Amino acid sequence: MEMNDKYFDSNFINRLLDMLEQQLGKKSEIILHDLRNGYEHTIVDIRNGEITGRQLGGTGSNLGLEVLKGTTGNGDKYNYVTKLPDGRYLRSSSLYIRDKEGVIVGCLCINTDITETLNFEQTLREMNRFDLNNIEDEIFVSDVNQLLESIIQKTQDYIGNPPSQMSREDKIEFVRRLDEKGAFLITKSGERVQEYLGISKYTLYNYLDMVRSNKM
Repeated sequence: MEMNDKYFDSNFINRLLDMLEQQLGKKSEIILHDLRNGYEHTIVDIRNGEITGRQLGGTGSNLGLEVLKGTTGNGDKYNYVTKLPDGRYLRSSSLYIRDKEGVIVGCLCINTDITETLNFEQTLREMNRFDLNNIEDEIFVSDVNQLLESIIQKTQDYIGNPPSQMSREDKIEFVRRLDEKGAFLITKSGERVQEYLGISKYTLYNYLDMVRSNKM
């Protein structure tokens, strides 16, 4: 690379690209553009150019033209995704080099082919059948008392008010939801619910009769 001048320290640039190439591996194309002498032949150093099919003496992309035209701000752009004509996807970053007057003189670009990992990700999703909108609210605990307390807490979260601020209708709804969750199948659960809601055994069974007979 012949760029040893006041804008480019060729020794440093070579070492920088060597480091990036070793760190990022064969799936990442690393390109240094010299943008001072037109846009026809800007590439002065390239690593793993087979990713986009470019080589030394080649040119930049359309995005570079937009930056040189001054229509896209300072031009620096990190972690964006593009799609190649053959269907492959690249995750890219571009860093523009400017002189003391702010004029663009070069650009360092990294293009990582993420096609295989995207396909692998899709395969994993299909295997896992993962859907954030279809997650069961299953509770895993070490004993049945913890299970009851978890059901009570989740029902409390749903109602919103603490027992001391619950209306009669809130408490009936609380009992209804506990019954739907099967909480009263747990031994002595009625005593715990009476204590939690601050109601009598008679009131609890009255509420249960109401919700089970669809009177509420």
